[in-house]
This record gives sequence, C-alpha cells and structure tokens, in this order.
Amino acid sequence: MAITNKIENFHMEVNGAFADKAQALTPTLLERTVSPVGTVEITPRGPDYAAAPAERGFDRSLPLGRGGRVCLDFGDHQVGYVSFTLTPVGSPPDAPVFLRLKFGEIPYEIAADLSGYEGEVSRSWIQEELLHIDVVPAVVRLPRRYAFRYLEVTVIDTSPKYKVVLSGVTCTAVTSADRSALTPLKTADPELIQLDRVSLKTMEDCMQTVFEDGPKRDRRLWLGDLRLQAQTNYMTFRNNGLVKRCLYLFAGLTQNEGRVGACLFLEPAPQVDDTALFDYSLFFVSCLHDYYEATGDRETLAELAPTARRQIELALRELDGRGIVADRDTWWCFLDWGDGLNKQAGAQAVLIYALKQAGQLAAWLEDPAWGEQCRGHIDRLTRAAVEHLWDEERGFFVSGAERQVSWASQVWFVLAGVFGRKENVRLLERLMEEDPGVPMVTPYMYHHFIQALMDSGLKERAVEYLKEYWGGMLRDGADTFWELYDPRDRYASPYGSRAVNSFCHAWSSTPAYFIRRYLDS
Repeated sequence: MAITNKIENFHMEVNGAFADKAQALTPTLLERTVSPVGTVEITPRGPDYAAAPAERGFDRSLPLGRGGRVCLDFGDHQVGYVSFTLTPVGSPPDAPVFLRLKFGEIPYEIAADLSGYEGEVSRSWIQEELLHIDVVPAVVRLPRRYAFRYLEVTVIDTSPKYKVVLSGVTCTAVTSADRSALTPLKTADPELIQLDRVSLKTMEDCMQTVFEDGPKRDRRLWLGDLRLQAQTNYMTFRNNGLVKRCLYLFAGLTQNEGRVGACLFLEPAPQVDDTALFDYSLFFVSCLHDYYEATGDRETLAELAPTARRQIELALRELDGRGIVADRDTWWCFLDWGDGLNKQAGAQAVLIYALKQAGQLAAWLEDPAWGEQCRGHIDRLTRAAVEHLWDEERGFFVSGAERQVSWASQVWFVLAGVFGRKENVRLLERLMEEDPGVPMVTPYMYHHFIQALMDSGLKERAVEYLKEYWGGMLRDGADTFWELYDPRDRYASPYGSRAVNSFCHAWSSTPAYFIRRYLDS
C-alpha cells in the first residue's frame, strides 16, 4: 500500500537549537566482527524455502570458477559491513572476476528469482550486487551496510584459465545497543525466554544512530515505531539518550505549521519527510510522556512540550461539527496495514488517548490552564464518540459511513479509556469471541491489542496471544521479528512482493517490553 498523503506546498521548519542538541546526542556505534558459521543449501519447503545446513564451518580452499556458488550462513541476523578476500588459483588472471552477491534476511530472498519484481516499493531495496574485481588477489570491502543472515556468492565468470578462492568473509556488525545494560530474566518459561531473546536481537539491530524502523528497509526514523521501541528500550537497553536524540530531531525538523512529520531521513543530512500521519504526529505527545515518566528529565519536558501541544492543536482541526474526527481523504491515519480498514473511529480514540497524556504533561509542568483545556476536549470527544460511534445493538464501535467494525477501532477505544474497566473487559471478550470485521495484520496492531488486554487485567489472554502470534514467527523460522505477520496469509505483503518486506522490524520488538514489565517474576 503506497503512502500518498503528502503535505501540499511542503517546507521544513528548522529549530536550530533542537537540531544541535540532537546532533550532540549522536551515539558512537559499537562494532563486533562476525564470521559465517557454515554453508547452507536453500531448498523448497512447500510454497516457501528453507536453509538446510550443508557443512559446519566454511571450506576456504575450495576454488570457484564460472557458475561456482556458495551460500554462507552467519548464524543469525546481522546488520553491518561485509568484507572478503579473493585469491586466484591456476594460470595468471587474464580477466576480471565477475561476482553476484545476494543478501537475505530469510531464505526466500536468496532463492527467489526477483528479476521480474514489480512491487510498489523500489526494487533498489533488494539486496543484490554485481561486482567486477579487476585485480586479484584482492581484499574487497563493500561500502554499503546490509541487513542479512544469508550471503550467496556466485562467480558469474573469471576466465577458463583460473579460478578464485573465497576466504576471510566477515561482517562488521554495528549497533548503538549495549548488551551490558541488560538484566537477566527471572522467568523460567522457555517460550517467554525465547520471545525475549529474539525481541532483544530485533531491537539491537534496529538501534543505530537513531531507532530505525528496519535496517534493511526503510532505514528511517518513524515516529510510530519510535514510540514502541522507546517503551521497550526503557525495560531493556536503557539507552535513553537515543530516545532523547530522536525527540529533538522530530521537534527540530518539522513540517508546515510545526507539524511533526511521520518520519525523518538521516542522510546526507537530517530532514523531515513530506508524509504526514494523523496518529503518528499525535504520538509525539505519547513519546514525550513516556520519556519523562521513564527519566524525570524536566528540562527536555519543558523544551519539547510546546511541540507536543502544537500536535494537539493541529489534530483538533480535523473534528467535524459533532466533535468526531472527519472521515476524509485529505489526511491519512495509519493504525494498521489492512485492506479496507476505515480509520475514523481509531483516529478519534488516538486523539482522546493523546489528550489524556497531554493533560499529564500539563500536570507535570504545573500548567493548570493547559490541563483544563485538555479535560474539556476529552469530555467533548468522549461524549461524541459514545453518541455517534458506539453501536449499542452490535456492542461495538463503528467507523465511517459504512459503520465498519474492526479490531483496530475496538482496541484503540479500550486504550483511550472511553469506558470503564468492566465495560472494556466485556468489549474485548466480545471482540475475541465474535472476531468481527477487519482483522489485525501487523505486530504493530497486535502490540496495541495485547496492551489493551494488559490494561484491562486480562493477563492470561495477553500471554496466549503473545505466544501464539510472535511464537508463530518463531515457528516459521524468525531470528528477528518481522514487519508483517498475518497468520491467515503468512506470505502477505503490503507492497506487492514480500521480497521487500522487512524481516527485522522495530515495531515488532515489543515482546521484551511485555515480558519484562508484566510477566517477569
């Protein structure tokens, strides 16, 4: 699904002081050298592919000539820079070495023929390289950063007179996550231990100079991902300076009228994208709320509160005369990937949710006037939601002109606390029993569902879904958690091809948050 909600007459508004603070918080990346653990053969497994171990270790003396191929397994997911040595054997080299390199987070990316790729996301994200090495022997250091577990090296050609030996293959893996900050789990539950381990690896590989959404694609700082990464970070790596850097980047590089953008580019210089998302802009309020709750950093709270307040003001413009967020095509609210998902009801709930957190910011800042404004808006929007979006006969919140019932709408109204706890429990139980309308399809939405269960005291059901959903990825071979996982269609992609799906993705890293906050005893 393409994002088309670009700001008209877009320009970037720069707060130099905030941008300078963000620059000063740029972390030094930690490095470690990783070598392949062996070689694999990629073989069909039903409609998919699997990596079957071929040999332990890597035979560095095997000559490779025209058509020679080897697929290396680095043991688990890596993010970093690859280097290797090529040594000629036979006659003196009389032609360049011509190589094809394919990097894959999963076996499918290695095995699939992607020459006919026609997805909605640029094919330039596909990690495949063609290299000419004019002079051998040579040490080849690839300048591009890759995200992968598997590396296939194919010799397209040398010449009939010589072959090459591939050796010294390493990846210099990079991250800003320091594992020495982690505390051991207390739980003895093996499923939770495994979910935590893979969750931490997902976080680690997404923590670079910012919290990236995915180290393969898009390598950007997205605000919705940041919110969930930051929550997980407070319970795990505790790199709070990286959260602070991201907050100052968003506040220092805004769109027209001070709107916080949905995402930021980092290179060649930090820049806000021209994409606006209703819910993501509001989540700046949430990120600041959570940051202060975790750190008590009052200086940052005071400096960034006006940016948070501005997001509330801009969001309130979207209300119609009833006090309901208008259902129109001139803006876009994410909530979840999902064909046909109407966003009106979910957007209303997100706005109420953010207003409650803004009210807490006002209380921390001892600003009673702002707090009173927030309470007034909360009361008005809550009454409007119950009057216009709650269908008493169906027992669900409805969205849009078609009065759609979706999981996303119900979950967000539970999180917004429009009803009391008993009513929320009944709503969630009815939702799980009847399974109506548009389902959830991403770890991002499943996170919010599990949070709603936790907030409502339904911890046992939350654990069941945690193990079923993220555990499903583990059973399907994940060593980091994925951008998209739909148990109804495990090969789905919002982009027309799963070759460009991210198989290490920020918003799916939150099992560690739930385990360490609610379940580790």
